[in-house]
Amino acid sequence: MSGHGAPTVNVDGSGMRVAVVAASWHQEVMGGLLAGAERALAEAGVDRVDVVRVPGSFELPVACARLAKQRYDALVALGVVIRGGTPHFDYVCQAATWGLTQVAVTTGVPVGFGVLTCDDEQQALDRAGLPGSVEDKGHEAATAAIATAAALGGA
Repeated sequence: MSGHGAPTVNVDGSGMRVAVVAASWHQEVMGGLLAGAERALAEAGVDRVDVVRVPGSFELPVACARLAKQRYDALVALGVVIRGGTPHFDYVCQAATWGLTQVAVTTGVPVGFGVLTCDDEQQALDRAGLPGSVEDKGHEAATAAIATAAALGGA
């Protein structure tokens, strides 16, 4: 995890089964987020990882809800929404956030929140874990998901 005040998290994810649900919009940013999540899971020893692609961030909650019923220890939701000139940004961000929260709370399956909500593409690139990025939000979301699963007795 990165940023001022971020915790140092080392977790043993061996034996865990994790699904990464990744949106498809903004391929370069999503490639970085997905690579970061996969790297975090490998570093933690998670060897049972399924990747599910959905069209956009709005579709993340329904995919996670279905997957939460399939005996995963944790889920990682990855997406990016970039502000435009209409209220669409606000609706998608609110729906994705609320929906993913509901999945975690109602199922008890931790959901790592890796949905970038940015004003412009540069902000997304800066957080995507790509060469030159200042943050790696895919890595952080995966780490948070498995750390929470471990704290709750997952695997």
